[in-house]
Amino acid sequence: MERRAEDNEETGEPSGEAIRSRLSNRADPFLVVCRCFSFVTSLVAILCVVVNVLAAIRSFRDSHDIFDGIFRCYAVLIACFVVLAETEWGFILKFSKVLEYWAGRGMLQIFVAVMTRAFPDYMTQRKDLLLLQNIASYMLLACGLIYFISGILCIGFLKRARQKKEISKEQAVKDLEARDRPAQGRTRTVARGASE
Repeated sequence: MERRAEDNEETGEPSGEAIRSRLSNRADPFLVVCRCFSFVTSLVAILCVVVNVLAAIRSFRDSHDIFDGIFRCYAVLIACFVVLAETEWGFILKFSKVLEYWAGRGMLQIFVAVMTRAFPDYMTQRKDLLLLQNIASYMLLACGLIYFISGILCIGFLKRARQKKEISKEQAVKDLEARDRPAQGRTRTVARGASE
C-alpha cells in the first residue's frame, strides 16, 4: 500500500482513495431537496387516497349518491398513480412519458386535488371528513403548483442532469475501486514475498 502511495507521489496523480473520498463524500443538496419534496408529495397523495376512500365508503354505505362514490373511486386510482409517479419507477415513467416532466406531473396533482376537493352538500354533516378533505386537497394543490411552475422554469431538466452526473460519479467510484483491488492484491503479494 505504501508503494502505491509513493508511485502516486512520483507521478503527481492523486491516489484512488483521495479521488474516491472527494467524489463520494458530498451529496448534491439540490437532489436532496428534490427527494424530500417528492417524499412530502407522496405522503400528501396518500392522504388524498385515504380521504377519497373514506368518502367513497360513506357514499356507497349511505346511498346518497352512487355517482359520487364512483367519482371517489376514480380519484383513488389517479391518486395512487400520483404516488407511483413520485417514486420515479422506470416502468411508470415509460408508461406515461408526460410524468417525466414536472409540468405534467404538477397538472396531474392539481387534477387529483380538485377531485378530492369536489364534494356534494351532504358532506357538511361530517366536519372531520370535510376538514381532512380540505387539508389533503389544498396541500396537493400546493405541491402541484410548485411542480408546474418548476417545470415551466425547467427545474426538472436541471434535476435530471444532476442525477445523471451523480450516477456517473458513482460509476467512477466503482471503477476506481475495481482498479485498486488488483493493485492491492499485488502489493500484498509483493509484501508477503519480501517478508519471506
